[in-house]
Amino acid sequence: MQRVAVSRVQAEVMRVPMESLVEHLERFSEVLAVSRTSHVSSWDPATVRRALQWAHYLRHVYRRFGRHARIRTALEQRLQNQWKQEGDSGPAPAPGLVNFQALEHCDHLLSLRLLANRALGDAAFQYLLQQLFPGPGVPDAEEETLQGSLALLARRRAAVHLLHFNAYRENPVLQEDSLMKTQAELLLERLQEVGEGEAQGPGRFLSSLWERVPQNNFLKVIAAALLLPPSSPWLQGEELEPGSPKTPREGGQELLHWLLGKSDVMTAFCRSLPAELLTSVAGRYPELSRVYLGLLIDWGRHLNYDLQKGIWFGTEPRDVPWEELFSRFQTLCQAPPPLKDEVLTALKSCKAQDGDFEVPGLSIWTDLLLALGSSA
Repeated sequence: MQRVAVSRVQAEVMRVPMESLVEHLERFSEVLAVSRTSHVSSWDPATVRRALQWAHYLRHVYRRFGRHARIRTALEQRLQNQWKQEGDSGPAPAPGLVNFQALEHCDHLLSLRLLANRALGDAAFQYLLQQLFPGPGVPDAEEETLQGSLALLARRRAAVHLLHFNAYRENPVLQEDSLMKTQAELLLERLQEVGEGEAQGPGRFLSSLWERVPQNNFLKVIAAALLLPPSSPWLQGEELEPGSPKTPREGGQELLHWLLGKSDVMTAFCRSLPAELLTSVAGRYPELSRVYLGLLIDWGRHLNYDLQKGIWFGTEPRDVPWEELFSRFQTLCQAPPPLKDEVLTALKSCKAQDGDFEVPGLSIWTDLLLALGSSA
């Protein structure tokens, strides 16, 4: 049924006169411009849905006429003339459909711009999140929704992900979740875009996401983004807007800078994510590994020893249990140098500061080292 629907849309596109196509392109360019302004405060879920449907229609136009050089040239010329005329008469809207190629990603571009716009109402924002971060149960990739588009994008890039298998060996969950990696790619692309306008753009954008999206899922997307291979060909060659001066690696650094500057987010990042995943991220970013190790040591200092039961325990609900603390240190010690060496050195330093005891039960650092098989 979905293929029949697509065929009908394509047939409709074939019947639409050139002037009508140009008008659609011009009006959607205006929608893209408005998507960055305070005017979206009046948008409801139905408005967002119609805008996305409009974007899907133009994506069909791209698919239908992508190989028709004369049609492409005519449409691009009209778009360029529009921007020139509006630029002469006043401030031009934010560039969006600067060429025909941009139609391939117009739904993604619209969604990401709305996602970063704090003026968008909560109901419309929640509807948008349901499309952009659908979670489990991805539908068939032919379904004409943004969720289907993201699934199709993930499947198309699956072969490329296999070439970078070693970069995800420590992360079987992320390795199998192509949709999570696609969300990570989109996040880095959006960071590049918002960084073009002003220096504080990426930080504000990420803070807005942290406040408004499901935080556990967002933390996983952050980890996936930080673990994307820096030489990833799709990140180097596929920008939503041509001419971006930033690189995906810079997007990752901006993400890391924001994460390290937000102590509450960093604490949640280190506490919520699996030990194996955090070890992989820590192995790639020394500055993050130092903060993670510092948090583990701080958590360990909050535990007390029960002489009767012979166990370490916390007195507050937020305290990290001994089992989790040991598991996280154990995973770090299984990492290759220099991360493993840094962790052991830190544990031995804490043991020495605690009195350098060799008897179990007097220092949590002694007990951790003994449990890890690395007694000083």
